[in-house]
This record gives sequence, structure tokens and C-alpha cells, in this order.
Amino acid sequence: MIAGVALLAICTLIGQLLGEWLGMLLGVKANVGGVGIAMILLIVARMWLKSRGRYQEGVSRGIGFWAALYIPVVVAMAAQQDVVAAVEGGPVVLIAGVGALLVCFSAVALMSRLSGTSETMDEIEAREAREAEHTTLAVAPHPDHAPQR
Repeated sequence: MIAGVALLAICTLIGQLLGEWLGMLLGVKANVGGVGIAMILLIVARMWLKSRGRYQEGVSRGIGFWAALYIPVVVAMAAQQDVVAAVEGGPVVLIAGVGALLVCFSAVALMSRLSGTSETMDEIEAREAREAEHTTLAVAPHPDHAPQR
């Protein structure tokens, strides 16, 4: 488990350093993509370990443990920074963000309509209950039809 935590920490540190370096290179006073770089490095490292037969359960559990706790927090922090930068950047950035959101909502609605009708969870549960009842009736004989001795 410690090896997985160490791998995640190394990828995070390298990603943050590369993100800071990329920000300086682009003239931005911020970390540019450090979290994304770290995640890409982690994926590459996992694939490399698997190809060498060194990706063991402990490494997997260590990565999974911190992934469940750390990655969502860092992504939320990065998203907050993006929103602050967008608000300070002016109305064009906000219009682009709202436009992208509307396009995504429209795409989901369009895909939902094109996929046809689907059952709701209540309908699925009712159908499964009916099927279970029919199966039970088919297995258990009716009292009126019990064999006579």
C-alpha cells in the first residue's frame, strides 16, 4: 500500500512542478494543468508497472485509497481557481462557459430523445416483482391441486 501512495505522491509532485513550469513558460501566474499532468503520469506509471508484472495488490490499494480522498479534493480546488479566473477574465469567458454548458445540456437531451423510451426504476422493480411472483407460483403447487394420498 505504501508503494501506491509513494507512486501517487511522486506523480503529484512532478505534475505540480511541470504545471508551474508550463505556467511560467506561457506567462501565466498559475499552475497550468498540474493536476491533469499528474493524473496522466499516474496512468502511464500504472500501465508501465502492469506491463512489467510489478503492479501488485498493495500498489493498487494505495493508489485507490488516495484516489478516493485526494483526487476529488484537488479537482474541486482546481475548478474553484478556474471559476475565479473566469470571473476576473471578463464577460467573454463567462459567456463561453455558459454556452458550453447549454451545448452539453442540449446534447444530453438530444441523446435521451434519440435513444427511445426506457423504463423507470419503479417500472423495473414492478416487472421484477411480477416475474418473481410468477416464478414462485410455478414452483409451488397450488393447495387445490396438491397430490392426494
